[in-house]
Amino acid sequence: MKHIKVQRTFTRGIAEAEAFVYEKTELKASQNLLRDEFEIQDNLKFFEDAVNAVSEDLNELAEESAIFAGHLSIANDIALKEAVISKIKDEKQNAELALENTIQEFSAMMSAIDDAYMQERATDIEDVGARFMAALQGEEFGGLDHIQKEVIIIAEDLTPSDTSSMNFDYVKGFITEKGGVTSHVSIIARSLGLPALVGASTILENVQSGDTILFDAESGDIYINPEAQIRTQLLEKAEAEAVLKEQIAARVDLPVITEDGKKLKVYANVGSAEEIQHAMEYKINGVGLFRTEFLFMENKDFPSEEEQFEAYKSAVEALDNEIIIRTLDIGGDKELPYYEFEAEENPFLGWRAVRMCLEEIDVFKTQLRALLRAAVYGPIKIMIPMIISVEEVDQVNKIIDLCKAELRAEGVEYKADVPVGIMIETPAAVMIADKLAKVVDFFSIGTNDLTQYVLAVDRGNKRIEHLYDSFHPAVLRAINQVIKAANAEGIEVGMCGEFASDQNITEVLLGFGLDEYSMAASETPIIKEKIRNLNFVKAQELAEKVLASGTIKEVYDLLGME
Repeated sequence: MKHIKVQRTFTRGIAEAEAFVYEKTELKASQNLLRDEFEIQDNLKFFEDAVNAVSEDLNELAEESAIFAGHLSIANDIALKEAVISKIKDEKQNAELALENTIQEFSAMMSAIDDAYMQERATDIEDVGARFMAALQGEEFGGLDHIQKEVIIIAEDLTPSDTSSMNFDYVKGFITEKGGVTSHVSIIARSLGLPALVGASTILENVQSGDTILFDAESGDIYINPEAQIRTQLLEKAEAEAVLKEQIAARVDLPVITEDGKKLKVYANVGSAEEIQHAMEYKINGVGLFRTEFLFMENKDFPSEEEQFEAYKSAVEALDNEIIIRTLDIGGDKELPYYEFEAEENPFLGWRAVRMCLEEIDVFKTQLRALLRAAVYGPIKIMIPMIISVEEVDQVNKIIDLCKAELRAEGVEYKADVPVGIMIETPAAVMIADKLAKVVDFFSIGTNDLTQYVLAVDRGNKRIEHLYDSFHPAVLRAINQVIKAANAEGIEVGMCGEFASDQNITEVLLGFGLDEYSMAASETPIIKEKIRNLNFVKAQELAEKVLASGTIKEVYDLLGME
């Protein structure tokens, strides 16, 4: 028996099955340079045919998947195509070599961006590049559609194309060497409720196809050809968890109320109307974070007011419940293919989110007008990211008032009293939360950014990732300060970062006075059940003890964590 431990986990569940080690055949480009104009023209035609073939395949996949809609956008990206064509024409690289070099350049550019989500998108570019290469070489694309027995997929990483034809009736879980919370395998595992471990750096050197794999996604323990005693212990735990899961599923429609009568909201984080449809399977109470940047990043130009109106209208109609829509959170570190951003030394602290919107007012107004119009069709709230001052809130409100005046003058139907709130994700917003609470309708705490800003720890930096911990007393005190400020002014306060789905902190957040938890939809049933079994008064007592802690270890000890 071999035992491997993964330190950071993102899903729950126990899985046992035969290992299927997936080693992709990497298609390499010919290194031959072109000799004359005839060969140049032939290779331009080869590339054009590959683009058409790949686009046709992705068109079909995009109808069912927002991920592949993004891939289609990459395949049709003008900058990417022009870069390949330029290498063929000017540098006499054959189509395969021009493609390979271009994909490497674009992937490296995305990997260098100081944002975990955008770094993971480098994988999407490489995935599309592999499709192009297969088309150029006349090879079949894909390799996981033939699985016909229960397996656990072991791989270096998995792309959307790897999983698109996979029969999930046979897949019991995933373990990959690469990836993080925003990687495709993490997203798909959470959406399907499958156990998964990512970042298991030594898994491929320790596992062979045919080995028996038993792993606990919550604890991070992986057992290869497990001993009988370990197997018995984990399978008993799995059986107990399965019974509990059924019980929780049977209660998923019940109100989220503590034992002593405090009512809470448990919402989902989504990025499209399609994701809402899936999230509704978990009987979510609402959406606490609707990310709009995907609509911008998967387009060929800034989406029009009508395009955005239809997207937001579809989302709120699909949900038929409260939805908090975050305005454009892009810029600096998250680039758009059709807009040139100035290079910044530290883009994560640069011209992004509301800072960009307050300068690109036409772009911002287009989105706000679409949101005000869509709010006629359901309870939409508007949420502004990266706020650091009351002055910014005042500027935003003036622009919203201007949009209302324009719509009114044009005779366009809109909702006049749409609640406007802000994300609290900077130390500045924490420090003046009492002032901000007087000028907004609600708060939502973005713990992913807040943690890294409070601790001055880049969450994408592998060397210091061990320092990134939302259980740090400084982060917990910041969260408490924000919640107290919101409670004092009588406005709702939610949390939409990954921390909201961590059962270890649920009771403490309740004790702080949090009103709404928002997370991946698949996590909502267990958090609902957790809250129903808590007592608000006792939670307040625990919260006070946690706030008195001076070290992460003290917090861990109080919460019974390892």
